[in-house]
Amino acid sequence: MENLKEEHRVPKPQVQPETPKPEPTGSTSVQMLVLSVVISLVSYGIFVYGTADSNSIPSQLPPQSVFVNPQSFAVLGQTNSLSVSAFRNSSFTQFFNPTNTEPPFFQIFDPGFLDILGPNPTFNQVASNSTFAFAHEAPVYVPELNEVFFASNDGGPLGMSGLNENSKYGKINLTTVEAALSRTTARGVAVNVPVTELDLPDTIQMPNGGTGPYLSNLLLITSGRGTRPPAIALVNPNSPNNVTILLDNFFGRQFNSLNDIKVHPSGAFFFTDPTYGFLQDFRPPPVLPNQVYRFDPSTGAVRVVATNFDKPNGIAFTQDGKIAYVTDTGAGNGFFPNNQTEPATIFAFDVDPVSQIFLNRRIFAYADTGIPDGIQLDTNGNVYSGCGDGVNVWNPDGVLLGKFFLGSVSSNMIFAGPGRLVINAETKMFVAHIAASGFPSPFP
Repeated sequence: MENLKEEHRVPKPQVQPETPKPEPTGSTSVQMLVLSVVISLVSYGIFVYGTADSNSIPSQLPPQSVFVNPQSFAVLGQTNSLSVSAFRNSSFTQFFNPTNTEPPFFQIFDPGFLDILGPNPTFNQVASNSTFAFAHEAPVYVPELNEVFFASNDGGPLGMSGLNENSKYGKINLTTVEAALSRTTARGVAVNVPVTELDLPDTIQMPNGGTGPYLSNLLLITSGRGTRPPAIALVNPNSPNNVTILLDNFFGRQFNSLNDIKVHPSGAFFFTDPTYGFLQDFRPPPVLPNQVYRFDPSTGAVRVVATNFDKPNGIAFTQDGKIAYVTDTGAGNGFFPNNQTEPATIFAFDVDPVSQIFLNRRIFAYADTGIPDGIQLDTNGNVYSGCGDGVNVWNPDGVLLGKFFLGSVSSNMIFAGPGRLVINAETKMFVAHIAASGFPSPFP
């Protein structure tokens, strides 16, 4: 989706992707001209979908992007030119891509997304393996190595893991990635950089969450496998990748299948514990509620800080640590049928300044496609979550700004240096160069 010019002005009136109405005799040439304009705009990533007040539509769009005006799909009934067939029946198998743009691309719903993308963003696939979901969760960026570490899918489709087989933990070198991208001649071209697998000890079973660096280590959280317990562990990013287990039980009971972890600015660890290990047939029946916990690494004390979830999943904090975000992915049921009437929701909480219990639970956002899995924030407080169609981005008020649209699942992502977002997409990995940046680890 390479652009041919440095600037692109959206023509007015905006072209809509709908069936042309009958024209007077002699209008064939006009119709062909309009059609060619639509094809060109979609191909070069400057397409505007739907009409509205000109003040609500960006006059200039960056490369590889489309603007979908929310007014254009506010009504999809029989009175709308799109017809009833435009309705979706499934949030898991049907995507919202009214422009039929080829992924990957930036799908813009609000002009605020332009501040995140900047004037000249890029979006490329950088690794791929169609037979193995190597890029699932637990992404950690280590600046000193310029590498991103990540886990394969633990127990799910193409994960090549389960009750009798552990998942993998690997890494990709971003210096190699950037060198490969520099050799491409067109925007959006895919490259395929090799991924290196780590040989970790047996104490690391089904890694699923990660953050850091924490005191120069990877801070991983594992789901466990069979009778091997879920755990929080420090892993040296350098070979031989020695491991230190910090926690593997709640007063003698194993956790269900630990999922995600973040370090609060206070130094405490916060982590989620849903039942996905059991639902994917690699862990015993659960013995604890679906909850969020706090662990103090200096004292070893662990306590519950939030409960009453269906399946708590991703977790993140604002940079000052005053607000916590937790995704509830109850709609996703592992090996059992998904239920789109269950939560696919991001909740926000106030963090009590003394006890650090999560207070004032409120709905922050609901994902329209799939479930909101891993979650990260940028320096402006915008919230990014891996969903069923890619990475969705909301502003601090919960307004959906746009998507890094993949047309497939993304479970997590990580900022890897200023203006660079690395996206895990199961069998693929993507890198987006944008204007936004993440904030550094509080205890590197």
